Amino acid sequence: MGAKFSGEQQPAFRLSDFPSEPRQMLPPILGYEKEPLVSLEEAIHPLISLVPEVERMAWTVKQKHFNEEHGLTENEAASILLYTMEWEPRHNSFYIILNNTLQEANRQLLKPWFLYLRLIMTSLAKLTSDSNRLTVYRGVKLDLSAQYEKGSTVTWWGFSSCTTSIDVLSNKQYLGQSGTRTLFNIDCSSAKSIKQYSLFPEDEEVLLPPARQFHVIDSLNAGNGLHIINLKEIKPKFPLINPVPSPLKLPKCNNPNLQKHIDAMCLDQVILTFKHTLPQQSCHSRSNFYQS
Repeated sequence: MGAKFSGEQQPAFRLSDFPSEPRQMLPPILGYEKEPLVSLEEAIHPLISLVPEVERMAWTVKQKHFNEEHGLTENEAASILLYTMEWEPRHNSFYIILNNTLQEANRQLLKPWFLYLRLIMTSLAKLTSDSNRLTVYRGVKLDLSAQYEKGSTVTWWGFSSCTTSIDVLSNKQYLGQSGTRTLFNIDCSSAKSIKQYSLFPEDEEVLLPPARQFHVIDSLNAGNGLHIINLKEIKPKFPLINPVPSPLKLPKCNNPNLQKHIDAMCLDQVILTFKHTLPQQSCHSRSNFYQS
């Protein structure tokens, strides 16, 4: 039986999914940033045997029209949308399998994901934040207070879906307003709003990249089964995940015809520099440059 797609009428369970994060330090995530930028179809090709229905779901997200407000390519925008897609059975959903792999100590298991990681991390790098720091929320219907002692440092190795709206988490489909619950109040610097690239825009979703480290400011028992944990994102001494290369920024002008010439001249200069830096690689055309 094929996967059943979870459409927009269903809640985005990512906001209240909280996989068991490893307590020990894992090896850093290295190497993916050296992969080329490819189409979404190429990026998920190594994952066909790992993620059921991934080809169908990648095709589905590519049918959506994306605006170019943030300068994301169609493939970059689609990589975020694919991450937000959920299907039945839920344990076969793309984001669950990806995050489980990110939390594995054996980094060899992550290699089939490198092309996709390169694509989505490039997408997130292009998205701008409204401020240097942002307060976001995440929750789970469990008591996790014992795992987050005041003054300790914790690492979330997977992508973490959060929201900027506390009202969203108050919905009974997520935390609700009764029972055992843990609410994370997170002061962070790396979260990016993906509202425009999510199947659930009403959830005001923001995404924390993998391998984020946090200082536990305090842990409070608010009563009625609710535990509130205040976290502050911190910068480790060495990166736990390598960043993607900074995107090329070309000068802009108001004349479209002149802009074409500027873009062409800048690109030719980049190709020339690329030839001198890596003489063993062929760069006979601009198409080769993009494929290298």
